[in-house]
Amino acid sequence: MDTRLADLRKSYERAELDETASQADPLQQFELWLQQALEAQLPEPNAMTVATVGADGRPSTRVVLIKGCDARGIVWYTNYDSRKGRELAAHPFAALQFHWVELERVVRIEGRVEKVSDAESDAYFASRPLDSRLGAWASPQSQVISGRAVLVANAAKAGVRFGLNPPRPPHWGGYRLVPDRWEFWQGRKSRLHDRLQYRLEGGAWIRERLAP
Repeated sequence: MDTRLADLRKSYERAELDETASQADPLQQFELWLQQALEAQLPEPNAMTVATVGADGRPSTRVVLIKGCDARGIVWYTNYDSRKGRELAAHPFAALQFHWVELERVVRIEGRVEKVSDAESDAYFASRPLDSRLGAWASPQSQVISGRAVLVANAAKAGVRFGLNPPRPPHWGGYRLVPDRWEFWQGRKSRLHDRLQYRLEGGAWIRERLAP
């Protein structure tokens, strides 16, 4: 191991997160930070890590793109037969994390996960570029394949079969995480970071500060 890793240091001094200046509703706070990340033109500000747990109790993570956010929860789309899909079928809870490095911010979200309606999945699938729609048919996500040629061949077969109007595959659609806990992390000097947690209690959001 390169011991120079232990010498890496960064002082976080861009902003602060104060209880009196934050939103009382965590969704509003998230939408504010997400909008600021978009306005800052960060690389893929919509990228988030999704953590799930399998039937064997082992956690796993991957990066996906947020595709919806409202009072019902956070939405993304994927292959239901993928590893994350199988793990969510066994344990329908997940944790999400956004890391906006340039703004020295992290958002963590936890809650139960449900599939979005077929109508929502159909509408989003129809909005995707043609190659992405064909790709959903071509990739047996998370399964072992012999090489990239398998994907290319599958995509070609899907193109011949469906032409310009491939329907949504039955194994593909959206998930919605319904939050019961949020955390907003703002880097601060001397590692005394600001951490505000929102937890759902009795139908109301309780906002509290966590030690860094």
